[in-house]
Amino acid sequence: MKKIFDIHVHFPRNFEHPEEDPAPMVDRLVERLNSAGVTKACLLTGGRFGPPYERGMEIAQKYLDIFIPVAVIDPEEVDGEGVHRLYEMGFRGLKLIGVQRPYDEPDYFPAYAKAQELNMPVLFHMGVIGGGLDYSITHPRRDAAAAQAYQRMTAMQDRMPPRNVSAMRMSPLHLDSIANRLPKLKIIGAHLGNQGNYDYATSAARWRHNVYFDMSGGETIERHMVERRLLAANSQGEFGVEKLIFGSDCGMDEIKDHIDRFDIIYDQLGLTDDERERLWWRNGAELYGLETPSFAAE
Repeated sequence: MKKIFDIHVHFPRNFEHPEEDPAPMVDRLVERLNSAGVTKACLLTGGRFGPPYERGMEIAQKYLDIFIPVAVIDPEEVDGEGVHRLYEMGFRGLKLIGVQRPYDEPDYFPAYAKAQELNMPVLFHMGVIGGGLDYSITHPRRDAAAAQAYQRMTAMQDRMPPRNVSAMRMSPLHLDSIANRLPKLKIIGAHLGNQGNYDYATSAARWRHNVYFDMSGGETIERHMVERRLLAANSQGEFGVEKLIFGSDCGMDEIKDHIDRFDIIYDQLGLTDDERERLWWRNGAELYGLETPSFAAE
């Protein structure tokens, strides 16, 4: 039976009504994960992604058979002591996104160093932050659903201040800097590095032992994964097969479709059973201590 480790699942939240109790949405998320065949999932919570840490952990406790709690942190506010407190609360990984300074800012290293000490993998968003309308495939001018989505987005923007974010602060090259200073820190870059960053991402994964990338990001990134040979059979792609981990990072009702697309991709690429098992399960499970890493015999 296929086991699936989903390393990138956001705590469900109604962004139009953020005061809504998220517990029933988590119940439905678990149903969707189970029906999709997901065995383990990193549940990202805190910051602007879900409720406060205490409430998020309270809700997650009901489903620790499937969830690994991962805290979304702002390194401007959470230092090494803060990471230790999150660990004591039950969080076993960290997630960063939308930082105010580059990921390899020296002031951020106490948080990373504590994560290394506590064996907490760190997932870093890479590149441009997506969400909302994908203008490469649609536009409000020609699509009524896109027009409605644009109107909802505009209404939400009117209620919130502009975001101070920059893709320049979230580059795979920053992961190389971090990995050189903290070689035992388990580092995961999201979205294969994201568009425009693939070469940087493959270079960091090529030379830094503990740098990995998840394959979330949607159909455009999946297409690039095939067309640009970022993944190929017998580790002949730009990424070695041991360096990639499945992640959905999508709405809960889309997780099954996401997994089905990857099954098709793996068939198309002619991946071996061992390669598929690594991508679906073992790479992520090794990072989070559910499997013991293996090494070739002399």
